[in-house]
Amino acid sequence: MKRRQLRGYDLKQIGDFTSLIGVDEVGRGALAGPVVAAAVSVTKAFLEGRWAMTRAQKVNDSKQLTALDREELFQEFKLLEAQGLIVTSLGMSSVEEIEVLNILGATKLAMRRALEAIHPPSAFERRTEPDLFASAVEVAEFAPRVSCHILIDGLPLKHFAYPHVGVVRGDGRSLCIAMASIVAKVTRDQLMVELDAKSPLYGFAQHKGYGTEEHRLAVLQHGAISHHRTVFLRKLLSQRNDAAQLNFLRDD
Repeated sequence: MKRRQLRGYDLKQIGDFTSLIGVDEVGRGALAGPVVAAAVSVTKAFLEGRWAMTRAQKVNDSKQLTALDREELFQEFKLLEAQGLIVTSLGMSSVEEIEVLNILGATKLAMRRALEAIHPPSAFERRTEPDLFASAVEVAEFAPRVSCHILIDGLPLKHFAYPHVGVVRGDGRSLCIAMASIVAKVTRDQLMVELDAKSPLYGFAQHKGYGTEEHRLAVLQHGAISHHRTVFLRKLLSQRNDAAQLNFLRDD
């Protein structure tokens, strides 16, 4: 899908809703660091406004942009938020939560945290459906407190607190999902650069915690640290232990 169509897709999705929220995550497949989710809320006025008309074509799936392009757009999003034109929020799941909940559970938790910063789940709850003879006022009282449509990148999430639509490859189809992917990516990359300064033996600033050959070799050489997802490294760590045991026997 061409970039200029991202805005058109969202205009169709927002319909009569007051706002549209795109949600995406970064770091799901990494060997180290947290999962970071972002949510970006936009309105029809924003989608029809000057920035969306002139700059939205620069937005794309964060993986398809250079680091410089992502950072430039990230700063633009900050300015848009300061002007009250959009709302952005973040949610994270730690390495410890990934170990306990598994990666899917941790991803859902991070997304929920991002959404909670904009609307609580209770804002979408209907009490009891009115009967067929209820007046218009009575029907309105049973509607959710917010008029908002949520798009999440990927397949729909089961047992999730928020009503939503899953959009496969949504970061290349929806403007607000693509914006969320950029916010999440830039934020997580910054965290991994900070981690690199504290643990320089692993090259986190370069590979951002993903399973590159450089990263795997560093783990084999130095072992895992608390920021590593040991559940993702079982095979690699077993190789390291086997090698250490072999060296011990040779030393004997």
